[in-house]
Amino acid sequence: MTAPTSLSQDELKTLVGRAALDYVVPGEIVGVGTGSTVNKFIDALATVKERIGGAVSSSEASTARLKALGIPVLDANEVASLSVYIDGADEIDGRGYMVKGGGAALTREKIVAALAQRFVCIADESKLVSVLGAFPLPVEVIPMAASQIARRFESLGGQATLRLRDGRPLVTDNGQHILDVRGLAIGDPLAFESEVNQWPGVVTVGVFARQKAHVCLLGTAQGVRTLKF
Repeated sequence: MTAPTSLSQDELKTLVGRAALDYVVPGEIVGVGTGSTVNKFIDALATVKERIGGAVSSSEASTARLKALGIPVLDANEVASLSVYIDGADEIDGRGYMVKGGGAALTREKIVAALAQRFVCIADESKLVSVLGAFPLPVEVIPMAASQIARRFESLGGQATLRLRDGRPLVTDNGQHILDVRGLAIGDPLAFESEVNQWPGVVTVGVFARQKAHVCLLGTAQGVRTLKF
């Protein structure tokens, strides 16, 4: 698949969203992520909706979009496993490890990803990095623990700030808050994810190392580049 060099970022997202259809298994239920790139995939998925058994969604926003396009949405508890989960990333490295959560859906994204046999990441080439951490790391936290978790990140050299919306703390679909942590360089994502997950009050850290990508469809000026991990 080729693309002219004049494609905008939005058009690159459309390209990878359509390319992800190749990974949808006919007759099966599809795991669907959250975000602007995934919205392009949802739009593409609607063109083949009669070929799938429905979707499991990682956010209220994606659920609403799927339903509006006539795609049945199942609760994650109704599904024992998924053949594929398709989602974007805020960063992805050369091993398939990701930072996710810019759209505040990281906990549900990790839950649905854990159901899937294969994670297909769709992103534009600006998301590919050598070391994770330049994008502020999202961490979903129980509100009463936010300050102590922020102090723990400070001890690692990070600066954590509470994510706000309209001047008030953003509330996730799970009723929790999000810290965005700047100043990190995450050289060992597996160890980092394991450590932060143990901190009391952390719901989910936005490092996806245990639920890493198996494939990344990267939108570039030359077309869709496929990375396999």
